[in-house]
Amino acid sequence: MANFVKIAGYPVLLRVAVFLVSLSLFWLPLAAPIYLLVKDSNLVTILTMGLLFVEFIFLVRWWGFSVYQQSDLLKSYGLIGTRQNGLDIVFGLMIGGLVTFSLFGLEGLFGWLSWQGNDALPRLILEGMATALGVGFAEELVFRGWLLNELERDYNLRVALWVNGMVFALSHFLKPLSEMLRTWPQFPGLLLLGLILVWGKRSRGGGLGLPIGFHAGLIWSYYIINVGNLVSYSGVVPDWITGVNRNPLAGAIGLIFLGGLALGMRKFFGVEKLGMK
Repeated sequence: MANFVKIAGYPVLLRVAVFLVSLSLFWLPLAAPIYLLVKDSNLVTILTMGLLFVEFIFLVRWWGFSVYQQSDLLKSYGLIGTRQNGLDIVFGLMIGGLVTFSLFGLEGLFGWLSWQGNDALPRLILEGMATALGVGFAEELVFRGWLLNELERDYNLRVALWVNGMVFALSHFLKPLSEMLRTWPQFPGLLLLGLILVWGKRSRGGGLGLPIGFHAGLIWSYYIINVGNLVSYSGVVPDWITGVNRNPLAGAIGLIFLGGLALGMRKFFGVEKLGMK
């Protein structure tokens, strides 16, 4: 126990490295047979990522007890089963959906895209919700839960905010170089989204409900529109305005919407509460 407790005194980069290496050592022996034996690439992704997240949860609980001597570190991350946290998830879903559909709706009014129907819309709505809640929950627990908690142990709120946002954005570019270069316009939007999600958590006293809901709301609404092929771009304006590769986060309009949301949060909750300075 004493040796594990010493890890708490390591610099944050070393603590994070120890955690990730430990997670990899537990995950790889179980994930390798899946990659070798399962032929369906989608099923491989589901099984290996699901396994990784389950092991992450177990390691976090051990990490809290053995390293920080906390009985339930997940609560410190903001994963608490309160009515308010549940309401924040619903509220976040609504805001995320409103932002996305308002963005596409405005582009439609400007004549930059046209809407079209899809008979499979009810199925897409249900599929999208399941996918969005799963991804939103997992990513927020990792980035605004575990990683932010580790950063705030060593850094002030402002530094932790920016480092968290940068790591969140960069994590979406763990792909081949050609794909990184093709999708690089997404980076500013992902960085701003990362900052907003930290501010969302802090605005609710540290609960993860709002960032989980908002993150899931963005994914859900975009899934419905993108997978359902509900819009067709007219091409009257360049992609850098509407979004490179049809991703609104990689366009000027998306940045304007996220920027407006960030300014609104700053005005409503205040600079100091959000850790902006």
